[in-house]
Amino acid sequence: MKRILVACGNGIATSTVVATKIKDICAENNVAVSVTQCKLLEIDSKVNDFDILVTTGKYGGDSANIPVVSAMSLLTGFGEEETLEEILNYAR
Repeated sequence: MKRILVACGNGIATSTVVATKIKDICAENNVAVSVTQCKLLEIDSKVNDFDILVTTGKYGGDSANIPVVSAMSLLTGFGEEETLEEILNYAR
C-alpha cells in the first residue's frame, strides 16, 4: 500500500477535494492507498513518511525524495484525467 501525502494551503478544504478524488480513482482501479492531508508548511516535517506527495500549491520539492505531483488540475478540472493517471501510476 502506497502512502500519499496531500498538501494544500491550510490542509482542509482543497486537500479534502483532492484526497477524495485520489481515493476514488485508486479504489476504481483496485489500488490500495493511504491518503493523509496536511498544510503546505508541514510538508518538510512529514514527507519522509510517504511514498507520493500531491500538492495544490507551490512547493519547491527540495526535501522530497519522492514523486511530487502538482494537483491544481483536480480543482480546476483542466487536465484532471492526466493528473489522476499520473498519481495512479505512482501508486501502483
